[in-house]
Amino acid sequence: MHNLFQSKNIPLPYLKRITIQRQLIFAALKELNAHSTAEEVFEYVSQRYPSISKATIYRNLSQMALSGAILNIGNFYGSAHYDHKCHKHCHFVCKSCRQIFDFEEDFSKVLNEITTPDRFDVADCDISFSGLCKKCKTILLDVQHEKK
Repeated sequence: MHNLFQSKNIPLPYLKRITIQRQLIFAALKELNAHSTAEEVFEYVSQRYPSISKATIYRNLSQMALSGAILNIGNFYGSAHYDHKCHKHCHFVCKSCRQIFDFEEDFSKVLNEITTPDRFDVADCDISFSGLCKKCKTILLDVQHEKK
């Protein structure tokens, strides 16, 4: 199987071993491209490799997130969600459809303002917004318009 981690330039010591299970999990995250939960990754991988266990999925997702090979973007609606895109970016969570969207934004000005000798020493920053996505907002506005 082609080593999917090579394209991410992940130093091998970070992962210690690049196993077939880790390659399958990474491939699933990439192919699902939906900020998947461990359960969603398990369903996807187990359809192709029925012998893989949930414990293997959960353990490897955790280890891969700790190593920096993937991101654990947070706990939304009771489950951790994972992202194969590891560059700095923000997320928007729709409160209606529960979809998670990526967006690029430069918060360096804010970071520079709070990272000063007399304030904070920021080691990391994860930014998530929530509200209604465009599709859900349109549906809500249409429903409200029909009620009038």
